[in-house]
Amino acid sequence: MSWRSSLPADGAVDPRIGSAGPCLLALEDGAVFHGHAVGAPVASGGDLVVNTGQTGYQEVCTDPSYAGQLVVMTYPLIGTHGRLATDDQSRRPWLRGLIVSGATAAVADDTDQLSHLLRTSGVPHIAGVDTRVLARRLRGTGSQRAVITAPNDLDAEHAVASARRQAHWEDQDFVAQVSAAAPHEVGETGPVVAVVDYGLKEGIVRALRRRGLRVRVLPHTMGRDAVLASDVRGVVLSPGPGDPARLQGPVALAREVIDDGRPLLGVCLGHQIVARAAGAGTRRLRFGHHGANHPVRDLETGAVQVTAQNHEVEVIGESLPSMSGFFVSQRNLNDGSVEGLRHLERPIETVQYHPEGSPGPLDASVVFDRFAARVG
Repeated sequence: MSWRSSLPADGAVDPRIGSAGPCLLALEDGAVFHGHAVGAPVASGGDLVVNTGQTGYQEVCTDPSYAGQLVVMTYPLIGTHGRLATDDQSRRPWLRGLIVSGATAAVADDTDQLSHLLRTSGVPHIAGVDTRVLARRLRGTGSQRAVITAPNDLDAEHAVASARRQAHWEDQDFVAQVSAAAPHEVGETGPVVAVVDYGLKEGIVRALRRRGLRVRVLPHTMGRDAVLASDVRGVVLSPGPGDPARLQGPVALAREVIDDGRPLLGVCLGHQIVARAAGAGTRRLRFGHHGANHPVRDLETGAVQVTAQNHEVEVIGESLPSMSGFFVSQRNLNDGSVEGLRHLERPIETVQYHPEGSPGPLDASVVFDRFAARVG
């Protein structure tokens, strides 16, 4: 089945951005969407995920958790807010491609445009796709692999075959690609917290610094001695891309941090790693959670927060061993999936969502307040 863009290039793409020519988005189930190439003039493939945010596309593009994925933005017009380099979540975009309905430019200077960031980073960007039709299709089929073709490559049969040849998301080690190459510190004063970088967002570092903490960022390969150094007052296991079932080393490290007893915060992938260290299982969601509007209920207080989320995997609550000391603390109100764990005796909390909420919402920022209070 094929969908052609109902808009000409100058209708789907702001003239200040310009199109490099027609291109295709091809899915492994044979569906093909026609559009216009506005990013880097290359082909790329990966897993399709849908993000429902109206803003935050700059943060999405620079979030390491999107490594290996093609991101579909359902909001019809992307680019209206421009880009501030200081809001980037990492040193470069990690997604494999961006898919939008309409690509616009908020500012005349192309260096402040999202399309310029993607072009200079080698990331394809297709506009003119009916992203809501695409999102509804994925809701029915579940996650799929896909490719964006290079400009003027309109061989649909070849593109679908290429989509089917893409490596499965679960089989790839993305953490090794996105983690810091060497330790470094942010801030000169305050209690030291070690942040193990599995795909760290700058928003988390900023949130910790705002609470007076000195942040020591450690590569994912660092062992117990570095993570639990004598001057470390607390540990954060960061978000990141990929399947936690592949991460035996980080899970073993999490067990040692749990046993040590110092304050521990796990965020997103870090939450899943702690859960597996506690003996729980994880499984892939049908189409993941991606967006800035997911309601979460705290089971202890009854409070409901709207959260930003970006993950493919959930913790299986019923698999959490009763003798582990952990309990499910929060649930997603849309599908009931596990959104947080706490320990009955130790200063440990994990959350599936992103409490730094870059660019928002900020309902869940109290997670960092609680962690800072435990660190003292």
